[in-house]
Amino acid sequence: MKADRLLSIMLLLQTRGRVTAEELAERLEVSVRTVYRDVEALSTAGVPVWTERGRNGGIRLLAGYRTDVTGLTNDEARALFVLTADGTHDALGLGGAIGSALRKVMAALPAPYRADAERTSERILVDPARWRAAAPTAVELAELQRAVFADRRLELRYRHSGGTEPHAYTVDPYGLVSKAGVWYLVADRDGAPGLFRADRVRSATTSTEPVRRRRGQGLAEVWSVLRDQVERGSEEVLVRCRVRRARLDMFLRLQSAHLLGAPGQPAPGADWATVDLGFPALPAVRALLAHGADVEVLHPPEARTELATAAAEVAALYARAATGDSR
Repeated sequence: MKADRLLSIMLLLQTRGRVTAEELAERLEVSVRTVYRDVEALSTAGVPVWTERGRNGGIRLLAGYRTDVTGLTNDEARALFVLTADGTHDALGLGGAIGSALRKVMAALPAPYRADAERTSERILVDPARWRAAAPTAVELAELQRAVFADRRLELRYRHSGGTEPHAYTVDPYGLVSKAGVWYLVADRDGAPGLFRADRVRSATTSTEPVRRRRGQGLAEVWSVLRDQVERGSEEVLVRCRVRRARLDMFLRLQSAHLLGAPGQPAPGADWATVDLGFPALPAVRALLAHGADVEVLHPPEARTELATAAAEVAALYARAATGDSR
């Protein structure tokens, strides 16, 4: 286990450059003290690794130092050669690259492991398509990829399910997800998370504007929220709101049953944090009025209208009471 961990540390340092001890501890599921002991062991073994203290400090390898993959175990080598049916890599323009990469890994493997790895690629095949399901429409992902990797906004013409005419949207992409053979673009639209089937994109243009992702949110977090929303049912109302920092802990406790993922982290010095909630029906959002002016619904517009209507009804009720009108 320790040998695997030491190799993992070297590979992470090679790919990331500088990594903090806290990040390594979290990735490897060990304590920070264990990370420092492992770094010392690497240094003793002759690996040029050192630590830098201070605000921008971390753990680094000497520039240009590389290791190979000969630390792979037999099972790890076999896992790399479990093949997936054609489509996933081809859709990303990586059909040739995956074969080339596997050949390079095969050449770098310890000789005793090569036979098992090759046998695995010949005996195991993963086909993500369901039985009797319609084959997904071939899609061109090049422009979507370009925006995702360039961290630029996307101009989309998108046809919704059941619709005939495409709608124009400007979205902020997080990334692409392949779900059961179907590609989706995960992106914010008007600051709220959205899911766009790639085969319904009629046109896509990468903008010159930088992407405007929500602070503290990544592809995995946003996908988890959207997946939960789909699995809970299409009738659920997804609500984005902002909560005053001073009331955030209490708000999260009271609304825990409706939370969709972790709240967005407020910018340094900001007074508000964004939170995504799911309600079974639109009228249920009226429960947020209990938090008064410490919570503001940002999206969707129907939820804002629902709360404005409820607030007006309450205001009218108390205005009548103040004038002695008992109706």
